[in-house]
Amino acid sequence: MATSGNNSRITDIEPWYIPMDILRIVGPGGPQDNYEVQKSGQPRRVNSDLKRIQYQDSLCVFRAYINYSMTVIQNHSYNLQAIYRYVIVVYPTRIFWQSHRFQLFLIIITWIFGLIAFIPFLFTDYIRYNVENQICQAPIRFSFAIIYVALVIYIIPNMILNIIYLKLVRYVRQMNKRITSANVLSRAERELKMVRNIVTISTILVILGLPYAIFILMSFFTTIPQYHFRIAFIFIDISTTASMIALFKTTDTIKAAAVQTVTELVTIIAQMNT
Repeated sequence: MATSGNNSRITDIEPWYIPMDILRIVGPGGPQDNYEVQKSGQPRRVNSDLKRIQYQDSLCVFRAYINYSMTVIQNHSYNLQAIYRYVIVVYPTRIFWQSHRFQLFLIIITWIFGLIAFIPFLFTDYIRYNVENQICQAPIRFSFAIIYVALVIYIIPNMILNIIYLKLVRYVRQMNKRITSANVLSRAERELKMVRNIVTISTILVILGLPYAIFILMSFFTTIPQYHFRIAFIFIDISTTASMIALFKTTDTIKAAAVQTVTELVTIIAQMNT
């Protein structure tokens, strides 16, 4: 390994670096992907890998902070949708809870929480530049920072979502046992289906995020692979594609809109050829 100017270092790279870097750029969501905002630094990483340069740019730590914050907001947005569906079914007479004003209030609270939750990381050494992976993240090891990340980003949001889903399932089952009007029961089952779709998408993200979780657990007891972040984020990028497919398959309105769009395009092309 050699050293060059501007605190950068020249090092050997693995042959799979460049293909994976390019794949992450052209993958779904692009640089604006909420689940992995680190993609905004991906072109820089490709350039660094091509030139075999390891260099921490001035926005590296800030991108990591935004990455954590946006992931928290995204995961809790699933909870907001589930809570809204739950209120519609369980508390149909609480109109204020279903109002746009109250929902906007919850959204604002979610954003404030997401942006505040990781502010301390900006002013401590919790976020560090990982040379081998050319990324700024909380180091995966037994520490307060990584446990905090796991709890706030993954464990707590998913626990809340699954609790809401299970409570809604139980409530709808009780409705089936009682004398309930067909319209009310149909609406409850429709809202339950929507929450189930949300849980499905969240579960896909969790499953494909398992490599990240496994590396965290491994770090408590042994040394983890050198390129753990590169490996973990490949699976996270795949989860974005999988969740988009699941969203398309499970949401009738999206499927209907897609079919309508394709039909209109086919009609326009047919008219142009006649």
